Amino acid sequence: MPKIGMEPVRRKALVDAALRVIGDRGTLSVTMSDIARTAGVSPALAHHYFGSKEQLLIATIRSLLAQLRDDAVVALQAATTPREKLSALIRVSFRAEQFAPETIAAWLAFYSEAQRSEDVRRLLVIYARRLRSNLLASLKSLCADDDAERLAEGAAAMIDGLYIRQSLRSAPISIEASIALTEDYVNAHLRAADGGNRPSPQPSPHTRGEGT
Repeated sequence: MPKIGMEPVRRKALVDAALRVIGDRGTLSVTMSDIARTAGVSPALAHHYFGSKEQLLIATIRSLLAQLRDDAVVALQAATTPREKLSALIRVSFRAEQFAPETIAAWLAFYSEAQRSEDVRRLLVIYARRLRSNLLASLKSLCADDDAERLAEGAAAMIDGLYIRQSLRSAPISIEASIALTEDYVNAHLRAADGGNRPSPQPSPHTRGEGT
């Protein structure tokens, strides 16, 4: 039997291992044994904690989404104005740990699996809705509701598109370049929504200073 108090540690180790194995191979066609070996535990123990590979994969996606949510909460708390909050959300979407090659590969594998798995699709829809909702909450203080809705959709699509571009290793875009492109898009549309009279808003100082 596993030691009392070890379950959270082992479960996290298995989730982390699943992310590494999936990212390294770029596919969800991995076995519980592959994941258990990487985590340094037996396949039997992996099944004891998660029941099946599918449940472990769901837990891995939940872990990625929870990290994004927690990062967004911290970033939003550090910002004060709606425009600063908008920049904070953009920067959180391009944090360095999210741009690790294995993490990008894992996200792409999960998106592919969403075409077959309702559970995976549901979790990714939650992510998309959360990103759009967070962007919209700030944008509604900066422009009319119709413009805010359209800009939230466009900014979310741009963030996801730039992230996917990172999988093209022959033509990557740096973190700072991705942030700058998204900021330019938002600034241009905010000016257009204001009739071209609004000066280009500057991102919050709280969101500056992260490396590429």
